[in-house]
Amino acid sequence: MCITCGCDGGGKFSLTPPQQLHKPVEFTSTLHSEQSPETRQLEVQILQKNLDLAQANRRYFQQNTILALNLLSSPGAGKTTLLEKTLRQLSGQSYVIEGDQATTNDADRIRATGASSLQVNTGTGCHLEADMVEQALAQLQPVKGATVFIENVGNLVCPALFDLGEHARVVIASVTEGEDKPLKYPHMFHSADLVIINKADLLPHLQFDVELLKRNVAEINARCPILVLSATTGEGMADWLNWIADRKKPAHTVYTPVSIQQPAQA
Repeated sequence: MCITCGCDGGGKFSLTPPQQLHKPVEFTSTLHSEQSPETRQLEVQILQKNLDLAQANRRYFQQNTILALNLLSSPGAGKTTLLEKTLRQLSGQSYVIEGDQATTNDADRIRATGASSLQVNTGTGCHLEADMVEQALAQLQPVKGATVFIENVGNLVCPALFDLGEHARVVIASVTEGEDKPLKYPHMFHSADLVIINKADLLPHLQFDVELLKRNVAEINARCPILVLSATTGEGMADWLNWIADRKKPAHTVYTPVSIQQPAQA
């Protein structure tokens, strides 16, 4: 069992190359070892090892003027649909690293947009790690000036701890979830550089308080901007695309990770 998050990881994950989505390739990772003793010191060492690898990824992105965005949410919040619509409207070259425990379903959907996509299956692991991203990049070989989207495993707990080398974290909530998500999962929302409230087209049919969700986000992360949109209808997509364009400017090429910091206690 992984001491960091409790998932029953066996130390393996698989990459499915874009040209070979039917045939996963296995790699070995040392960050999920069932033999590891459950001690705080070892947990810190594991996170530090991941952070070192993440910093190497970040240097690679910066040296090649690549914008890397880590998309995070609970299952069903609409990450993949948002990504599909984004890729069809975004100018420039884009690449996608798809994280799921199993299947190549999401990577297949992304490839249909014309973007180059690589599937990372984590098996029983519940989050992506920096070494997985490093090996995925070695296969994707993104061109200079590109945008790399990393769609993390659907989970609001474990991915918050693992910096992948991204320039920004985008946390996606949906109006079909509770307004108290930021309060229940403070570490995730504390590490967000942007929060997207998705599925706005469903608001007329739900008892959901958008302003309450915004206040709850601000309570955890006062610096974080919030966008309300519908990936289905396209409402609010222009704001999201403008945010991406702004992030590609030189002023945003340096990112200070907050992924292993703790949220302030009230």
